Amino acid sequence: MKQTALLALAICSGCAGGQAIAPSTAQFNGIVSEPAAGVKSKYFDYIINDYGSYASIFDYPLGDNQIGTVKDVGGQGCTNVLYGYGKKILWIVASSHQIAEYEAPSKLLKTLSVIRGNKPSSCAMNANGDLAVGLLRGPRAGDVVIFKNAAGTGTYIKTPLVEEIFDGYDDKGNLFFDGLTSAQRFQLDEIPKGSATPQTIVTSNLPEFPGSVQWDGTYLAVTDLGANKMYRYAIDGTRATLKDTVTLGHAIECTQTWIATGIVFCADAGNNGGEVYDYPAGGAPIAVLKGKFDEPLGTVAVEK
Repeated sequence: MKQTALLALAICSGCAGGQAIAPSTAQFNGIVSEPAAGVKSKYFDYIINDYGSYASIFDYPLGDNQIGTVKDVGGQGCTNVLYGYGKKILWIVASSHQIAEYEAPSKLLKTLSVIRGNKPSSCAMNANGDLAVGLLRGPRAGDVVIFKNAAGTGTYIKTPLVEEIFDGYDDKGNLFFDGLTSAQRFQLDEIPKGSATPQTIVTSNLPEFPGSVQWDGTYLAVTDLGANKMYRYAIDGTRATLKDTVTLGHAIECTQTWIATGIVFCADAGNNGGEVYDYPAGGAPIAVLKGKFDEPLGTVAVEK
């Protein structure tokens, strides 16, 4: 099992140069750097770096060079679609206990908070606009917080996990999420639509380490952070049957992946950068994003 970014994330919420560091406890101040003047891209793609740092903005496929920055954020991101390009807004973990909403490319709209002392990791939004935020560390570690209509103080749902790391809704409104058990093993769970009781999903293969969970229009895609592969599962009750494997070639450690339209973005902590792949073909990257990075942990894509 690899011992870099998200493995370290599960242990200490970030690492650098092999040394464990604590996540930023500074309050989010909403400082952003706007994209360069004259940028006409329809799409904005984000590689989100370590906690308390920044997100790097790109306009792929128009180009592969960084065009802007969102400051004082870090961790994972999500948007208001299950896959593809979000509609004008995105969410990024913004501090040790907050998550922030932006209008693309970088206009701050609002922030939501979890109980202090708990550190958010993942986020996902369903078709009704409810926001699910997973908790990695703290007294409520492993919990999932559901913010109805992406507002309020949230409802906390206890799960079988001791560390919730990634989550994603499917097209029926079921929330799937993965993380680590008390034995420090991978586990995939589900909170069915309309329920507040999680159930464990048994996968037909065993991923090395928890990675992104995202509906891709046909299957539930779970990224194996340890193997740099994406497993596409058909879900039947509490069983997940592997139907296809997408290999992310030349990646060292894809932390979060985001499936857009015909492509998938990889925030690669091991390469300290980001790659773009054909999806679901996988293989070698079709583009390597060029910019300023600080241990990428998340990625998401939206349209203007």
